[in-house]
Amino acid sequence: MLKMISDPLRPVNQPPSYAKYGGAPRFHDHPDFGLFSCASQVQIDVDEETVVPVINVFNALEPFKAVLFANSPFGGRGEFLCGRDHLWSHSLHGLNPHNCGMHGVALRSLADLAGYLKSTSLYCAERGGRYLNFEPVPLSEYITKGTVVGEYWDGKAHVHRHCLFAPCAEDVAWLRPFKFEDLTQRGTVEFRSICGQPVRDAFAPAAFHAGLAEHVDELADLLAADTTLYGHGYCAAELRGLMVQRTWPSFIDRPALTAQLHRILDLAKSGLVRRGFGEEPLLAPLRRRADTLSNPAREHLARLGQGESIEQIADDYGSLPAQEVDHA
Repeated sequence: MLKMISDPLRPVNQPPSYAKYGGAPRFHDHPDFGLFSCASQVQIDVDEETVVPVINVFNALEPFKAVLFANSPFGGRGEFLCGRDHLWSHSLHGLNPHNCGMHGVALRSLADLAGYLKSTSLYCAERGGRYLNFEPVPLSEYITKGTVVGEYWDGKAHVHRHCLFAPCAEDVAWLRPFKFEDLTQRGTVEFRSICGQPVRDAFAPAAFHAGLAEHVDELADLLAADTTLYGHGYCAAELRGLMVQRTWPSFIDRPALTAQLHRILDLAKSGLVRRGFGEEPLLAPLRRRADTLSNPAREHLARLGQGESIEQIADDYGSLPAQEVDHA
């Protein structure tokens, strides 16, 4: 049941509601970023026994993925190489840090995962065919509330209107966290940090994850022994933040990082061979990126520095040249 509140929330020409939750530096000034953000979402099947190891190992892999897949320079000088990270975490989606980005700690059990999911915030629901938005509230608190103040768009009057509604257990279907590794209601773990790649490389992220999913234990051992990024005083989330910056910290040994990326790609290739679908050539672009420690964002900035226009780069990124072959 909806109980309408007579006063409209705001006319369409007034500031958006996200501003009431804070301002700079917490929020960026692109509340419409959902209209121009792009993602490449990859999902792999999991069960009760594999979901926690998969989330943990791919969470630890995120700093290396930043090197390979960062695609969108952001900031006045392009100082950030993956605008997606900033846009989500510094928006209302990131008001609760558990709704975005990485898991800050390794999960120990399904109980840990359940507790984490309960701590993520719900911010939308549906009643009577209306899509309702409301102030983000952790799921564990939401279920205990008697009523929630929501808002919806009245298209006829061109205003957002307030309404009151009662939470119910079925609203959990509207839980929309934007974690880099996220358990979905389809029994999959969805990877959301890759972002859109040049069209010619569009299937590389899927091949990368599908191959590594065949070697979760081996990947965990490789990352546990890593000293190229780990072992310098930073956790996985902090390392991801460092590796999406244009300037890397001084402890990075570039040849060692290249070698470690190739080890990871070797595991992915082995997993694809095991799958038996002939997907190995899809990793070829990532071999080149590992060799040069580059990615679409760095290439974008380099080409702008050489005088190319954004239009030229976009046209190239949208083209389909001859397929590369992974000779490794």
